[in-house]
Amino acid sequence: MQDRSLMKTVCLLIGLLCASFSFGQDIKTRLNNSLRSMETDEHFKHALVSLYVIDGSTGALVFERNPQVGLAPASCQKVITSVSAYELLGKGYRYKTGIAYDGIINNGILHGNFYIIPSGDPTLGSWRWASTSGDVVKLQILAALKKKNIREIHGDIILDDSRWETQATPRGWLWEDVGNYYGAGARGFNWHENQYDLMMQPGKNEGDTVHIICTKPELQVPVFINELRTGKKGSGDNSVIYLPEQGLIGFVRGTVPAGKDTFVVSGSIPDVAGHFLKTIEDFLGTNGIILQGRSRTATYIFHNKEKLQYSPIMLDSILSPAFDSINYWFLKKSINLYGEALVKTLACEKTKFGSTDTGLNLIKDFWNKRGIERSALNIIDGSGLSPGNRVTTYALVAVMQYARNQVWFPSFYHALPEQNGLKMKDGYINGVRSFTGYVKSKDGQDYTFSFIVNNFIGNAGSVRDKMWEVLNILK
Repeated sequence: MQDRSLMKTVCLLIGLLCASFSFGQDIKTRLNNSLRSMETDEHFKHALVSLYVIDGSTGALVFERNPQVGLAPASCQKVITSVSAYELLGKGYRYKTGIAYDGIINNGILHGNFYIIPSGDPTLGSWRWASTSGDVVKLQILAALKKKNIREIHGDIILDDSRWETQATPRGWLWEDVGNYYGAGARGFNWHENQYDLMMQPGKNEGDTVHIICTKPELQVPVFINELRTGKKGSGDNSVIYLPEQGLIGFVRGTVPAGKDTFVVSGSIPDVAGHFLKTIEDFLGTNGIILQGRSRTATYIFHNKEKLQYSPIMLDSILSPAFDSINYWFLKKSINLYGEALVKTLACEKTKFGSTDTGLNLIKDFWNKRGIERSALNIIDGSGLSPGNRVTTYALVAVMQYARNQVWFPSFYHALPEQNGLKMKDGYINGVRSFTGYVKSKDGQDYTFSFIVNNFIGNAGSVRDKMWEVLNILK
């Protein structure tokens, strides 16, 4: 009995000594040990890992591993676009969509054209705000015509999308992404987040054909070649829509699970302007506005070697929510469309023409003046969807630390998701997991960090959990 009692006492003392030793280790040692342990896991056998942590109050280095190696950051890249937009556009920035006409109005007849003059507003027709919903926008357009007692348009409805480049999709996006809702590119005119729902009916058994029911809203042109099959019950959405910008024929491939009467996946509208013009034309017609001409875009007019020259008489303007409200959804729900729109908006505001390359150069110049080398921000889009982006964890931490010291920081901080008890943006694309954010430890210490893994293998959820184990040391 005495021997057993002695053994228990010895084990207790050893446990207390180990705990004391662990507690006594500094944060750098603990992070290093945890990271080394993580890297021995099979998931990271061929991976490249980068972790950079600084003291959020002083900026002093806490820990670094490969901080100057450019890695694909996935959606963590959104914080760069977000912070840049706060500084270059402003917290209260609003998009403005003009409603205008030219010609003369006589006895309720407009002898001229009716114009929608967009500014690239990615919130137009979005369901995320009551003020931007499709119904509200359409009613505002109708009210502008009725205010002038316009009952007939003896001209065209023209959507002037000429202030942005025609290419919606940034370079480097994957073919399997661009037809799906998260791969919706930013155009001079955006509507309903350039998104539609594809309604399907899976079969009862694995391997059965999947029936495509319809799209909501109805698309005007595309034909879908259906190669879908029914997957196992509970297997989730493994479908991909292959449909490019302005595409007429799309392919739907992969599987959707059995056991569902209907299954919905969301895609990217290939011809947003054309879809909207048909929608507004039908809406105005239903409400007694007669159109004698046709609906056209500036892009279509230029393609046909016509000129678009007019002196608009403004009827009204549709204002977007303020930027800080847009940014909330941009970061919280990781909406790629918003990131691409913001990059082009920066270009349009500074140079009068919206293009991705110009916007990205403005962002790189802004941060270069603040000590981040352009080569540390080797970015080709605004959302991080492209696997060709390369960003260092040092640069991400520098951006996050810069934000911490700005008057608009509470708005930015509020927009960051909270995950695993940390306030941070996350990112995930094939083989990439990333996190960047802020944490206050139990002893009151503030940390700013960035953590990226490229080329992991295996389950992405397991990789996330193992990365969180490292970050838990900062709590």
